[in-house]
Amino acid sequence: MIRLRLIAGCCLLLSTSFAQAIDADELIRKNIDARGGMAAIKALKSVALTGKFRGGGGFEADYAERIGRPSLLRQEFSIQGMTQIQAYDGKEAWQISPFGGRKDPDKLPEDIRKSMETRADVEGPLVDYASKGHRVAYLGTEDVDGTEAHKLKVLLKNGNEMTYYFDPDFFLEIRVQSKEFVRGSEQESETDLGDYEQHGGVFFPTAIDSGAKGSSSDEKAKIEVTTIEVNVELDPAQFAFPANSPKS
Repeated sequence: MIRLRLIAGCCLLLSTSFAQAIDADELIRKNIDARGGMAAIKALKSVALTGKFRGGGGFEADYAERIGRPSLLRQEFSIQGMTQIQAYDGKEAWQISPFGGRKDPDKLPEDIRKSMETRADVEGPLVDYASKGHRVAYLGTEDVDGTEAHKLKVLLKNGNEMTYYFDPDFFLEIRVQSKEFVRGSEQESETDLGDYEQHGGVFFPTAIDSGAKGSSSDEKAKIEVTTIEVNVELDPAQFAFPANSPKS
């Protein structure tokens, strides 16, 4: 019994020492390795997702997202024959919002463009973060629904902030908090990630729950990803502001 206690004590000491010794760069390296490794991530040219979106009040929609190099993003929400589109072509962000009675495309403001710019990075902001102009800081650990997760703050080049929470055993993201300025006011959101699947050698979350920071699971909108395809051909025209449309 004494021997077992000594072994347990030594393991606890080693675990504590490791938690204290890890730094931001080591944590990012472990995350990249957990996602599939740098080579597999760099080999990604595009990612196409489809699934179901479930919001409050029983609202449901078909969901589709395409991300591609160098900085392309298109998200679609379809219900009852209507499709809302938000897209970014590396320069401009725009949307078509038929649910609000708008059938013509509109340019989106700069603060939303910044957010879409981050999402359009198919590698994610942690890969080569310094060369992209981002800054990172390790903030220790914090409880996330019973898991003592590693916490990493990222100050993006565009001025927005993201805080990542990594599983201490697998080093994949289990929560991401974002702080952005929208129309002059600060907004904080929170996304829980889970049910990872591997495609093209890279792991992607297929359960994505998002809402205001601190909101309960029941209050968050949920995306259930049903298909993931990597390195599909993308038509750049689908990301650009539609031709012959007024740029409002």
